[in-house]
Amino acid sequence: MNATLDAVLALMLPVMALFSLNARDERSAVIGFMALGLLLALAWVRLGAVDVALTEAAIGALTGVLLLGAASAAVSVAVPRTGSPLLRGLLALAAALVAAGVAVIVAGAPDPAPSLAAAAVAHLGALELGNPVTAVLLAYRALDTLLETVVVLLALIGVWSLAGEGEWRGAPAAPGGTASRPVVLLARLLPPVGLVVAVHLLWVGADAPGGKFQAATLIAAMWLLVLMAGLRAPPELGGARLRGLIAAGPAVFIAIGLAGFLVPGQFLAYPEGWAKAAIIVIEVALTASLAAMLALIVLGPGTGERRT
Repeated sequence: MNATLDAVLALMLPVMALFSLNARDERSAVIGFMALGLLLALAWVRLGAVDVALTEAAIGALTGVLLLGAASAAVSVAVPRTGSPLLRGLLALAAALVAAGVAVIVAGAPDPAPSLAAAAVAHLGALELGNPVTAVLLAYRALDTLLETVVVLLALIGVWSLAGEGEWRGAPAAPGGTASRPVVLLARLLPPVGLVVAVHLLWVGADAPGGKFQAATLIAAMWLLVLMAGLRAPPELGGARLRGLIAAGPAVFIAIGLAGFLVPGQFLAYPEGWAKAAIIVIEVALTASLAAMLALIVLGPGTGERRT
């Protein structure tokens, strides 16, 4: 049964990728891309990488919303095909050779494959963590995680910069149009459940699959659902509380990193016996900030509307 499932999944992945690339309109291409993301999440589950699967599903959901919005606003332009059939054939042959080369490398890899998993697991006791993924992201490669968070913040600033002069402090446009009754019903029923699941993912992330990013994405999705239903209005982007929430996560991360100079003597090094507590504080702060940043990236720039 498992072998059949794996075979069907391996077949569906390239089929869905080809469908997305060859779709006749932008909306169909985006829907195919979202379906491909779900299939990739299932593939990661089958490979035992549950953390990666959760992240793939979370990123795919928000990316799909962004691309659907872009597809709705896009103007279809007929683009003539360029290049001779011979050139296109050579490019296809080159792509096939690259795919075959990758397949040969994967098939010829040593068994077991070289891995640093044993070294990572060996130090989990000192960090008091049960999830090696969390250990890698917030201990062994904490600087990378900090920079990734800053990149999300810079992406939000880039979105805000698209606003017209004098409009960047106003509220963004409400997502969608007039909400249907099913959307309103879902917006009333799902957010409490989604928030409970998000808190669970955040809390168990230190010892099991889950963590800040998955929880933040789920919270952002619940917030966007409420806005789409018209139950709440988008916030003003110039509000001090909103901007403080956005900056809090990276600020806490940097502050704890700087505190490492005082005891262990190194940036982003945790004092002995306090590693897990420090990591949980960072995860909680980043969850709130990332949830706000991801939702605001989807909402887009301000429109100049001010609320009294």
